Amino acid sequence: MNDPAPLPPLLQIVQPEPRAALTARVKRFAAECGLAVSAVADVAPFEGLRERLEQHIDAGHLDGLDWYTKERARVAADVRHLHPTARSIVSVGLNYWPGRTERPDDGILRGRISRYAWGRDYHRVIKRRLKALHARIEEHVGHAVEARFLVDTARVVERAVAARSGLGWTGKNACIIAPGFGSWLLLGELVLDLDLTPDEPLDRSCGRCRICLDRCPTGAIVAPYTIDAPTCISFLTIEERGPIPHALRPKMGDWVYGCDVCQEVCPYTGNATVANDPELVPASVDNAWPSLHWLLRMTEAEFGATYFGTPVPRTKRRGLARNAAIAIGNTGSEADLPLLIETLTTHDEPLVRGHAAWALGMLGGYVARQALDRAFISDPDPSVRAEAAFALEMPARTA
Repeated sequence: MNDPAPLPPLLQIVQPEPRAALTARVKRFAAECGLAVSAVADVAPFEGLRERLEQHIDAGHLDGLDWYTKERARVAADVRHLHPTARSIVSVGLNYWPGRTERPDDGILRGRISRYAWGRDYHRVIKRRLKALHARIEEHVGHAVEARFLVDTARVVERAVAARSGLGWTGKNACIIAPGFGSWLLLGELVLDLDLTPDEPLDRSCGRCRICLDRCPTGAIVAPYTIDAPTCISFLTIEERGPIPHALRPKMGDWVYGCDVCQEVCPYTGNATVANDPELVPASVDNAWPSLHWLLRMTEAEFGATYFGTPVPRTKRRGLARNAAIAIGNTGSEADLPLLIETLTTHDEPLVRGHAAWALGMLGGYVARQALDRAFISDPDPSVRAEAAFALEMPARTA
């Protein structure tokens, strides 16, 4: 009897190699642990990354981020500085796009919080899910696996890892853009002592599109892939602890924590998958669209009760109130003068009183000028008196 003919190539069953099978299982575990997307990068040094970071530092694009030093750039170029025995990096993304949302139509003057900060603190959410993923991996392989859990603050350039892994590609707004998610992903990394199959980087780019550069309110995207942190609204509203430069205040609009403009205008946003994650849903309207009047009057206890467990406390109560004063100056009306005068007169933080003075100068009018004259003469803090003097010289927006 003749032997049966071999199966055509498409019908042959090919057993995956153990490395590839383990990699596929790790990705499945990641999805089951609530991580929307995952991909694998190798641990080779990132060629040229250190030099690019040092160029950004020398150009002043990272001014104000005092922790971002050239030593940090050196360490960030090779993950084995953090984890010497690393063999693979699992890059993960947490989808936080809530779909199209509109400001509440309730007659209340409201500011805007960047979408990533609406819900629970993503650092904790991602790290907890990475730990769950690690536990699943250890259970599957049957032995302990050394690992590092990295979310945002570690000495690694997350976007470089994500781009190498093929999770997404780097957009001109310096965000990772992932198929199906746009740039609405929060990144994390699981560094493992396991040999996984690395994915290929995506052969994608933004092409000739430059919408994000043209629409950045402050012009902080100074070149493709290059953000000037000191002029970025996210930096100004979160990282800047002192007064915000006068020239930038009118460009900040109603943002009080972060900024989403370069992501909102990106054409890939329209293709983003809507997140269905209860931990990223705002607990109240003030976690997404806070009342600007309330932000100026809130106590430390109210601030903590509303924003504890979210990313917002990073800016502190005085920073959020400072930002609210600017937002009122940009979007308010004569009806907001009494609150601004109250703030200028009674707020316990000189930083907030000073920015309320600027907002009064923006709105203008006789009543505002009277309050500024009083502050210029009597406020005990020299920075507030200086802000009042500046506001008195501003061209009034209204008569």
